[in-house]
Amino acid sequence: MSDQQKPIGIYYEHPDWFKPLFAELDSRGIAYERIDAAHHLYDPSETESPYALVVNRMSSSAYLRGNGQGIFHTAGFLTHLERIGVRVINGTVATAIETNKARQLSLLASLGLSFPNSRVVNHISQIPKAAADLRFPLVVKVNIGGAGAGIVRFDTPEGLQAAVDAGQIDLGIDQTALVQEYVQPRGGHIVRVETLNGKFLYAMKVFTTGESFNLCPAEICAIPEQPTADFCLTEAPKKGIQVEAYTPPAAIIADVERIAETARIDVGGVEYLIDDRTGEVLFYDINALSNFVADAVNVVGFNPYARFVDYLDTQLEAMDTVHA
Repeated sequence: MSDQQKPIGIYYEHPDWFKPLFAELDSRGIAYERIDAAHHLYDPSETESPYALVVNRMSSSAYLRGNGQGIFHTAGFLTHLERIGVRVINGTVATAIETNKARQLSLLASLGLSFPNSRVVNHISQIPKAAADLRFPLVVKVNIGGAGAGIVRFDTPEGLQAAVDAGQIDLGIDQTALVQEYVQPRGGHIVRVETLNGKFLYAMKVFTTGESFNLCPAEICAIPEQPTADFCLTEAPKKGIQVEAYTPPAAIIADVERIAETARIDVGGVEYLIDDRTGEVLFYDINALSNFVADAVNVVGFNPYARFVDYLDTQLEAMDTVHA
């Protein structure tokens, strides 16, 4: 079967987030196949894929839905696809950054960009030692997170030590975590910048009351008492969370595009805030799983899924040219 006849493979785990993508593909009559990333197998000896290209939409919060195995499986699957020459949207490099907050900080440091003062630990016993060099309040944030899960704030060294002594801190599925200074965002909001093909797509301010969000800094998702990861920016307007379109300064847009290029993110978001205490721009999250905001036409003025499918079309056309 030629690449022109093969469908696009949409590799995804969350049951609801990508319905708008499927609807856009359906409306254009583009052939695609849904690939369940949570229940998947592949043959590592195959030399040809049944897909023209694969769109990787695996979620780092999958473990909250009992699908954590998909996170680790994805790394091997994408490595295999790239080895046999399949074009992967958000491939192995982007996935390695998306699923590792420590790597995100290293990438930011390599670009000379500022982020909250942090330490990386792989055992609960190291948390007090890491905290000794940091300003309270601080947060412990799991390395593989999503939807604000696995983030705990501590206001005092005594409270932190008590939690350590009681074994109450979970370092997550890879037993690695960030110990990070809490940053109060100026204006009560963070900024999420979405990129497509390495370029600025749109940005928005996301406001918080300080009660329903953990800006630790952390993913700007509500943290319920029992985190489920079923809520994120896709739900923001209907949940009454204030979001508004915003165009960041040109220098920040340029920095975001450098981040996307270095992380090889075809489509994704970068979040930053202004430290209310110092006025410094701090980047804190690189997200290769871009869900886009709900009600995007009214929030940012256009349908980002239409732009995304336009991009997929260009990738298919480029492949046809190469194989012609």
